[in-house]
Amino acid sequence: MTPDEEVAVTPQDDRTEAPLVGDEVPLLTGFLDFQRQTLAWKCAGLSPQQLATRAVATSDLTLLGMVRHLAAVETGWLVGFGGLPHDAWPDVVRDRDEQFRVDSTTVTQEDVDAAWAIWHAVTRAVGTVVDQLPFDTADRPWGRDDEFSLRWILLHLVEEYARHNGHADLLREALDGATGE
Repeated sequence: MTPDEEVAVTPQDDRTEAPLVGDEVPLLTGFLDFQRQTLAWKCAGLSPQQLATRAVATSDLTLLGMVRHLAAVETGWLVGFGGLPHDAWPDVVRDRDEQFRVDSTTVTQEDVDAAWAIWHAVTRAVGTVVDQLPFDTADRPWGRDDEFSLRWILLHLVEEYARHNGHADLLREALDGATGE
């Protein structure tokens, strides 16, 4: 290896594993938090241009797009859920295609900071919902005809993150070779 060749360095893994035992609330929220932390870990140490780089020419999927998408997913399932006020939720990109559309030639650090700020605000708002409502609470999420329980929605969010974290693994490896569970 020459001095000009970079060695991929996997970011330090400081994620918190979900508890192994306990009641439903800490177990389920622990798994959701772990999946959220995995997304943040996969994005750690990357430049705005790297976060906005498509690894596959036929796909708009980028790490930054996933941050925006997952903030919108959490919001879409829980905004106004159980009668809680709408003002607890930040304004997210609602259009699914637009969530993923990020231009690596024009993206800025401010774009990245804004996406993470919204994502963090959304995760706090979800925490408020979990703190204030029983898991059996059922409601119709925004734009949906059927009622879902809070329990079902949180399980779905774990599923959604796990699915996209698989994409994030591949994107990160394509960007700089960094790998990790």
